Amino acid sequence: MASAERFERFEWFCDAVSDHVMPVSLSTSRPSDFHADVADLELGSVRLSALTFSPVLSRRTSAHVRRGDPEQFQLALVTRGAFQVAQRSHQSLVVGDLVLTDTSRPSEGASIDERSTVAILQVPRSLLPLRHDRVEGILGQRIRGDRGTGAILGGFLRTLLVQGPSCGPTELASMGSIALDLATACLAQQLGTPDAAPAEARAQETRQRVTRFIENNLGDPDLTPQAIADRHNISLRSLYSLFSDQPVSVAGYIRQGRLERARAELGRPEWRGHPVQTISARWGFSSASAFSRMFRDVYGMTPTEYRTAVPRCEIARDVEESCTPRTGRTATHA
Repeated sequence: MASAERFERFEWFCDAVSDHVMPVSLSTSRPSDFHADVADLELGSVRLSALTFSPVLSRRTSAHVRRGDPEQFQLALVTRGAFQVAQRSHQSLVVGDLVLTDTSRPSEGASIDERSTVAILQVPRSLLPLRHDRVEGILGQRIRGDRGTGAILGGFLRTLLVQGPSCGPTELASMGSIALDLATACLAQQLGTPDAAPAEARAQETRQRVTRFIENNLGDPDLTPQAIADRHNISLRSLYSLFSDQPVSVAGYIRQGRLERARAELGRPEWRGHPVQTISARWGFSSASAFSRMFRDVYGMTPTEYRTAVPRCEIARDVEESCTPRTGRTATHA
């Protein structure tokens, strides 16, 4: 989902930065003549924010971290003007390049140009498949955006800001997966070698890529473990190994995702006039009876019973009564 806002009062911009990026203290020498634009793209598990603003100083202290920490690595691309960033022992003046910061650490920033634009890729720490102790060594350092993986990532982010608002949620989630992969490659190169991540981290990266692929293709009835392995150029045995220490197998992950998506649509008013079979087929179930059995095993009632129970639950909530459909066991086995 895309959103954009324009601010002509400095205090509104301060609130927007805290909401869209993270809590910081901002100051400017021209509060009465301050202008800014903020745009947001929700990209599945990551987010891309673009901020254009008048001269401003920013400071994030330990108190800000305690007040609100999204626990992210933020990779900023300065597309207009110059921005100075300081974190840990590094201080860089970034013009047309990238710089990585960690929201869990204090930082400072400053722009003095009449207009500056910064695109910020916000990546949850848990999703970056690189050793965090090594990544901390490049916080606040300028990453060249005119060559190699830095240029490729920068070009992709610029295009995404222009074309992203015309994309649907599924497309944006796919673009988020690509942005995360490019950011990982860029940072790994900055660390010294594309193979800087240990075997465990590379396995985590592959598993994340596989799960994102599954989530984006749950409606495909031909989505099978073999098809997934072929799509990612790995053996079926390697695919099963990626999920060996996870709560569900790869087949269980597919089934669980399909059931959750179908259940969500069964509860939506706009889908109430569609047959259960239509909804189950939309999410890759080729057999309506098999879908009904699995649904009952997991949620404790048939799809039709669930669909009937949802309005009663909404009424019950209005009078503060409990009417939550009974949840059975989770589908965790292949």
